[in-house]
Amino acid sequence: MKYIFLIFFINLLPQYAGKSLRRDDSYPETFEDIKNEIAGYTDIAKAIIDLAVHGKAQNRSYERLALFADTIGPRLSGSKNLDAAIKYMFSALQEDGLENVHLEPVKVPHWERGEEFAMMLEPRNHSIAILGLGSSVATPPEGITAEVLVVASFDELHKRAQEAKGKIVVYNEPFINYGETVRYRSQGAVEAAKVGAVASLIRSVASFSIHSPHTGWQNYQPDVPRIPTACISVEDAEMMSRMSFRGTKIVVHLKMGAKTYPDSPSFNTVAEIVGSKYPEQV
Repeated sequence: MKYIFLIFFINLLPQYAGKSLRRDDSYPETFEDIKNEIAGYTDIAKAIIDLAVHGKAQNRSYERLALFADTIGPRLSGSKNLDAAIKYMFSALQEDGLENVHLEPVKVPHWERGEEFAMMLEPRNHSIAILGLGSSVATPPEGITAEVLVVASFDELHKRAQEAKGKIVVYNEPFINYGETVRYRSQGAVEAAKVGAVASLIRSVASFSIHSPHTGWQNYQPDVPRIPTACISVEDAEMMSRMSFRGTKIVVHLKMGAKTYPDSPSFNTVAEIVGSKYPEQV
């Protein structure tokens, strides 16, 4: 049986539910058949787990990941580091003896964060740790200086829409779980722009923080103005929230030099392990 690594055809699952995939487009097995087949590999699976956890392969995955991350570093889409990572992984898969190792050309987004900083000017000077969110637009060259509106949810933002015009919206959303809370990162700029905000700062989507902003991708909408957006640390979001509850005026200066370039050429890295019993199956 062949297992394709790195590319998962999730969109095929609804139409082929309950069937296994074959290269000849025939689907004789149900998931029940596959489940029973898999159950027969219990001893083999245990041997593999024991090798990885207690045997000669102990810590090998961690050590290889550490080497990869330390050597290559951040691999932002369209970056030179991503190119280096692809070359590294292509060679590693070949050295490991996987079969049909190859590169598939693709185009990927190319966005660069650029120089950025945020400074609280009122009620006191305080440097705010930020990381621009992926695909964010830049501020004007001189930056944006504006009063802050702190909200804890989209509902609160909509209720206070009249207060948001011309301000920097700071989201101090509570962390519930990643799947639910991450929508503030992906949609925060759009929702703030709809009510006239000039920028948005999103509390990092994390259950724990050591004054470290967590970045990630965000999305704009075609019919909504694009405003600069960045993540800030949990601590700074909480601090501005406390100030806001006291009725304290907060003013922040934000400067972001982000740039979006045309999509860059890149590759999907693909490899297979071809089994002996069902080589025609994927």
